[in-house]
Parts: sequence; structure tokens; C-alpha cells
Amino acid sequence: MHCFRKVTEDLYWVGGSDRRLELFENIFPLTKGVSYNSYLLLDEKTVLFDSADYSIGRQFLENVKAVLDGRALDYLVVNHMEPDHCAMIEELVLRYPDMKLIGNAKTFPMISQFFDFDLDGRTVTVKEGDTFSSGKHTLHFVMAPMVHWPEAMMTYDETDKVLFSADAFGTFGALNGNIFNDELDFDREWLDEARRYYTNIVGKYGMQVQNVLKKASGLDISVICPLHGPIWRTDLDYIIGKYDIWSRYEPEEKGVMIAYASMYGNTENMAEIFAAALAEAGVKNIRMHNISKTHVSELISDSFKYSHIVLAAPTYNNGIYPLMDNYLEDMKALALQNRTVAVLGNGTWAPQSTKLISAKIGEMKNMRLLDGAVTIKSAVKDPQMEEITSLAGQIAEEVL
Repeated sequence: MHCFRKVTEDLYWVGGSDRRLELFENIFPLTKGVSYNSYLLLDEKTVLFDSADYSIGRQFLENVKAVLDGRALDYLVVNHMEPDHCAMIEELVLRYPDMKLIGNAKTFPMISQFFDFDLDGRTVTVKEGDTFSSGKHTLHFVMAPMVHWPEAMMTYDETDKVLFSADAFGTFGALNGNIFNDELDFDREWLDEARRYYTNIVGKYGMQVQNVLKKASGLDISVICPLHGPIWRTDLDYIIGKYDIWSRYEPEEKGVMIAYASMYGNTENMAEIFAAALAEAGVKNIRMHNISKTHVSELISDSFKYSHIVLAAPTYNNGIYPLMDNYLEDMKALALQNRTVAVLGNGTWAPQSTKLISAKIGEMKNMRLLDGAVTIKSAVKDPQMEEITSLAGQIAEEVL
């Protein structure tokens, strides 16, 4: 049975949510599920904005059919060709054989890579600044290359001031009936998942996001319709501001994230002592992660959130503890920068982790590595307590 909601007078949300999928892109845990958003405009010509993932295919097709209510589907705008948004294109072609596809020059080669149906006579190719009239609605096309695929674009409806933003402004999490930002407590219930989505999926492409934000600033936007998560119809400056901060790689908050790895508890003890020293110095905004039990996507999310990062790990096979090494590689790959980092290391006979972690941080762009790194041999002893307290005090002064 169909399940859709009205967005504006003649625009409908026809997407759905998947609460069964364990891993997004078979990498990122989905403890709260994920939504796949699609939007259908009823004008003189009917226009569908993106399709959906195959996992919600039946619901999606029922929604489209119900909203059309006997009308044909005239156009499909393909803003993004990732399979979680394009998987149903061929199904739509089979059901609506006269439907034309609107995309850019990079869209259609990708369609041919994924599908075998004939594109001849079906395509409308658009470029930056082109417009398309569906009747009373005029659509403008905004190219958004590498946010976060090369063919990505956004579509702006100047009549209702709606921006169809592709993967931008999206978030992990299934929609629970409430599909609009003003129907839920976004800051409490959704912000962490929005940050985790952005930093891990789009985080590497901060410069490209900045370019698109500049384009968007020239548009009079009343509604943002992303492909994942809630639709924004109020307080747009809030989510745009978050994207501006994240894409400039600026800390969202002054605070300390401590990420530690510990084989037998001694490095964990050092991290706990460090956290207590921070608290004694007056720091309240402290977040701790045992990286052996925390998915790296959460570590990346908090790395983008906090101004100061403390990394603590033992030496392993004369190198960096593998999960810490993996986290550092992700930090580098996702272009994290403009953070202050302190390092705590451990080793019983050949402690190398402090030096090796520091070297990896030194390879990253615009990262400030604090002097006074602490190295223990096996366990914290009295002589290291002063070193730990001193380093924590330095961070506390900067945070406060």
C-alpha cells in the first residue's frame, strides 16, 4: 500500500526507509536505518526527482503510481547515479515507456554502465545554468561535481524555491513518519548521524562542497529536499551552517576527543588518567572512544566535531596498533585538518607508537602536533603522572 506525504502544493515525497540494512555501502553501521528520498512534481508535465534503492523498490513504485493517480510519468531528473538512488530507473522505464530522463553529460554514460535499456530518444542533457519548464514550474540545474560523485548535480525549482540537493544535506537514519525538520528534534536526534554521514561520505570533498555552497547562496531557497533524511523547510541556515563548518574543516566545538586502543588495560588506564586531569582542569566537553569497540566512522565524525584530539595506543609488532593505524589512514584519506593533536604511547620492550603516530599526524595537512607526547613502558608510573598532567593542562588552557 502506498505511503507518501505532500511537501508543497504539488510536490510529494514518494520515498521510503530501510530498517533492515546493517551496513551502508557495506561499510557504515546503520543502527537507526536509512531513508531513500524521491520526490514527484505534478505539473502540466509530471517530474520525478531521482528514484530509490532496490530495497524499498516496491514501496517506491506504489507511491509513484498512487501520486500519479492514472497520469503518465513524463520526466525523471537524475541528480545522482549512485545505486541507492538510481537502482529503480529501469523499473520506471518499463512501467512508463514514454518517460524521458534529464541529466548531464556525465549522467548518461553511467546509466549505460548500470543498465542495458536503449537511451536513444529518451534523454534531455542539461548543463550548468540550463532551465526546464514543466508548466508553471521552472527548474534550474546546478552542477555539483564530486559532491561526492563526478556526475552529481542539484535541481532548483524557482517557482516554489525548492532545492533538490542530491546527497548534500543528507543524513543516516530512517524517517519515522515525520519527514520534515520542524517535526523532530534534529539537534538531539539527528545531528550526530548527519555529521557521521557527511564526514565519512563527503568529507574528503570540502573544497567542492564550498563551491556548491557559494552557488546555493545565490538562490532564494525555502525548502531543501535531500536524498537521505529529513526535508528542511525551516531554519535552513542551521544545516547550511553545519555544512559550511564541516567543509572548511573547522572544529564544530571546542572540546577534547580521546581515542585509545588498549590490549590489556594499561594504555586505557593512561587515557583515563588523562581524561581525569582534563576534568580537574575544568574541561567539561570530553568524549572518549575505545577504538576497538567503536566503528571508525564514529571516530571520524567526532574528529570533525572536536578541536582537540588525543590519540593513545600501544606498540604492536614494532608498529602502530592496527585499529589505530586504520583510523589514522581514514583521517588522512578524508582530509581532516585544522586540529590540535596530542599523542600517548606505550610499549614494553620497544615503544614505537608515540613516534610513529606523531609521524603520521605530521603527514596530514594543517594539523598541529603538541610537544610533550607521553610514552610509558608497560604501565603508568609516578614519573609519567606529571607529564600526563602537564600535557592535559596545556590542552585545557586552549579549550577553555
